[in-house]
Parts: sequence; C-alpha cells; structure tokens
Amino acid sequence: MGLVRLCLIACIAAMLAACGDSQLRQFEGAQVPPPPPLGQADRIRIVGSSTVAPFATTVAEQFGAATRHATPIVETTGTGGGFKAFCQAVGPNEPSISNASRKVKPSEIRLCRDAGITELVEVKIGYDGIVLANSKTGPVYDLTKEEIYRALADRLPDGEGGWTNNPNERWSDISPDLPDAEILVYGPPPTSGTRDAFVEIAMEGGAVELPVLARLKDQDGEAFDKRAHTIRTDGAWIDSGENDTQIIQTLIKNPAALGVLGFSFLEQNGDRVKAADVGGITPTFANIASGDYRVSRSMYLYVKKQNVPLVPGLVDFLEEFTREDAWGPEGYLAEKGLIPLPPEMRRSVREHALALRTLDTAS
Repeated sequence: MGLVRLCLIACIAAMLAACGDSQLRQFEGAQVPPPPPLGQADRIRIVGSSTVAPFATTVAEQFGAATRHATPIVETTGTGGGFKAFCQAVGPNEPSISNASRKVKPSEIRLCRDAGITELVEVKIGYDGIVLANSKTGPVYDLTKEEIYRALADRLPDGEGGWTNNPNERWSDISPDLPDAEILVYGPPPTSGTRDAFVEIAMEGGAVELPVLARLKDQDGEAFDKRAHTIRTDGAWIDSGENDTQIIQTLIKNPAALGVLGFSFLEQNGDRVKAADVGGITPTFANIASGDYRVSRSMYLYVKKQNVPLVPGLVDFLEEFTREDAWGPEGYLAEKGLIPLPPEMRRSVREHALALRTLDTAS
C-alpha cells in the first residue's frame, strides 16, 4: 500500500502544478488573480498617430503601474500606417488599438472589413491644434490661411484662366508684411493624420479665399481637391517623417524655417520654439478649446472589439483613459497638452467606449 500511496501523492502534486499559480490562489481563497506573464502576446499593442502617441503612452504607463496588467506597447507609425497595421487581422499578437489624429477613412474601414475586422469602437479623446512653429530666436510669423496656401500649394492661378508652378520663394513674395525669409516648412509625410488635417483645414481653408478656387469648388469638387490639397515638391516643403521631436531639432538649427506640429509638441518644447499666429489668433490651450484658433482637429482611439476576449485589459485600458483624472480639464493628460472634450461629450463618449458600441462598417 505504501507504493500506491506514493503514486497517489505524486499524481495529486502533478495535477496541482498543472493548474498553475492562478488556480492555486483560488484554492487558497485569493480574490485577485495573479498578474499575467509579461510576454508580448499578453500586452495591449497600440499603433498609429505620432500626435496621439504621447497621450496613449502616458495612459499606458499609468495603467501598467496601477493595475495587474502589463504596460501596453505604443508604436508610432502615423495615422495611415497605424490603420494599415491595425487592419491586418484579429488576434492577440495584432494591434488592438489604433491612435488617429483624424477619423477613419471609408477605405480603411474596407481594409479592416476585408481582413475580417468588422467591429470597430471609435473613441474621441479630445482636441489638438495644428501649429506652424519656429525657433524662439527666429522671426515672428502671423499668417492667414490664404498666405499658407500661397506659400505651399503646388500650383497657383496665373490670372489668365490657367495655372502656374508656385513662384513664391520667400514669405515676403506673398506679402511685404511677412518676414523676408525663405519659404521652408518641415512637416509630416502623407501617412500622417497631422498632414491630412493640415491640408484639409489650413490649405483648403486658404484655397477658398481665392475667387478662382472658390468657383472651382462649386463647379468641380474633385478638381478643387487636387488644387487645394497638393503640396509643392520643389523643396519649400520637406517631409520629415513621423518624429515630431526631429522636426523640433531641425527648427533649432534653422531659426527661419517653420515646422508643422501638434499643439502638444509645442507645449512640451515651449522653451525652444514658438508658434505662428493664424488669422491673428495664437494657438493656446484656451483658444483651441474655445474654437477661436481655427486650425484644430479631433483625436481618436479605434479599438478592435474582436480582440477584447483575446487581449487582457482592453476595457480596463479604456476605463483608465476616459477617467476624469486622466482626460478631464484637471487630468494628467491636460498637462501633456490634450484639449478636453466638453463635459457632456466626455460622459457620452465614456459610456459608449465602455459599452464597446461599434461603428457601422457594413456600407
């Protein structure tokens, strides 16, 4: 019987080991499950906008420190690049959240749907201004949207019913009131939501100030978009990748040059760079929140609902992001430059996010 008893004890020990630490804790009456292992498959993966990334990273660090979940991985790919990665597949190793500094495009919804990703949760997190910044030691710029368009458009009306390559080489070529400095603007590439928003808000807003283009918009929207959205490629605009910090460093070396940035990066580097006024309005937290500064946009998280049962902590992460202590006017994200949504909108967005209400992606 001794041998039988020894075998029985060994079998019980093996069964308990197979149960793992989590079930042993249950046997011990523990109420809180153990932390998950720190393998990448157990982490929330977040991709997308360089503008939203600092906010997502801050929440991720808080989330990792305050909960039993591993700190999410945040990758900066640009809004467009983020959707390409996000829309590849459902699965624990795939991105669960895409940061975006614009709304998802119909083409990106189709890309997701073609990969079997049919349940997207849209979470509007706040506002951000788009600024044209230069070194503190450089000239002072006060620009209109029309002047921005005249500086950066690929082709301009020639006054005779046709179009000509942009002839403006210096800001003073556009207006004698502007600095006598070379037009040189460093900005994000076409995959960036900041680039999309800058083109749609600043460039298009300036184009419609020209009567020829205002008429074209009424007559042929597609032709207008081509003229309004195409940035010159003769060296006046330089694509500088998705790294806004790199743009800041470039501006320090070239004080007269301008860089297109999110307001949050201006806030973080206010000791080194200053922003141009647009239409006589300075991009400040208050002016963006009130709508007085007219070059601003909304920012979003897009959540892959089908990953919720596959990736630990997704809903908990949304709960942390949408707490008043995080995204409210006195929250820790405001310190990073996030312009909060109005109170009623914050309540509504939080309710929708935690209920995982999805977009209609059928059309």
